[in-house]
Amino acid sequence: MLLETGKYVKSTPFNVGGYNWFIKYYPNGCRTPGCTSIYLALDSSNGKDIRVNARFSLLDKRGEPVPSYNHTSADYIFPNKSSSPGILLNSIRHVLLEGSVHLRDDCFSIRCDVTVFKDANNSNQFVMVPPSNLHQHIGELLKNMDGADVTFQVGGERFSAHRSVLAARSSVFKAELFGGMKENLCDPVKVDDMEADVFKSLLHFIYTDSLPELAHEGTDEGATRGDVVTASHLLVAADRYNIERLKLICEEKLCNHIDSNMVATTLALAEQHNCNGLKEACFEFLAFPSNLEAMVASDGFKHLKGSCPSVLKELIARLLPVKLKAVKDIIMAIWY
Repeated sequence: MLLETGKYVKSTPFNVGGYNWFIKYYPNGCRTPGCTSIYLALDSSNGKDIRVNARFSLLDKRGEPVPSYNHTSADYIFPNKSSSPGILLNSIRHVLLEGSVHLRDDCFSIRCDVTVFKDANNSNQFVMVPPSNLHQHIGELLKNMDGADVTFQVGGERFSAHRSVLAARSSVFKAELFGGMKENLCDPVKVDDMEADVFKSLLHFIYTDSLPELAHEGTDEGATRGDVVTASHLLVAADRYNIERLKLICEEKLCNHIDSNMVATTLALAEQHNCNGLKEACFEFLAFPSNLEAMVASDGFKHLKGSCPSVLKELIARLLPVKLKAVKDIIMAIWY
């Protein structure tokens, strides 16, 4: 019988960093019904102000993490054992979990990687070294523009920047600003096929190694869709300028927000920009028949069919069982 909202079952305790921990499993959510919530909780009474980082993974039938259900928490400090409910590892809506191919006989497997950081306050050190704030100082250059020596024009807006910073972070910018392409540069440098707010976010990442806060007004669903669209545009920009870490961050965000309305567009994006993890996450989602039917009925399917027919061929080959190989070959012949 499904437990009511706020009720949980706990795992067998395990030890990391000299402290005992356990997983709290809320079948009907910790605070919000209609979802499954999973938390990491402290089980040691002697623990105080423990800084922890945790990564949650839903596992497929081979025991491998599913990209679309991976989640890494921000650093969290446990004041003591009674701090509740702990770190939220993930919250998955029932409708998505029940429609997943990873749910077998009403069971699923998870993996939790826990990192416990050594607290300088609890050691015998007399000097505490603060964390690096290099990104803050470099980020200040973007704000005050001291020493800026290049200007970009994007979508009617102008952005000042520093050639050396851009070249250090992007091989493409290095070639454009210092290499053989330098002679062909205009002043300001015109950037086509990109929106101004996307280029602004790209610069923010280059200078700070982090994404700006993305605030979308309206419902949670509207905010999520807005973040997905922004992540898609940023992924294209990151691929264009060969900024691999930003590309992977955007790819991970898109993996975590796949739905029937967006999956066709996301799959085309993954194919066009060589995002293998994102493509696998889309294939996993489309392995469920109702998700596949909804994708075919979506607005993005026509674009996918026209722009990336090869990925549809690969999808068909994945979905059809081996014994229907002859049928698959006939379908491919008709398709092309």
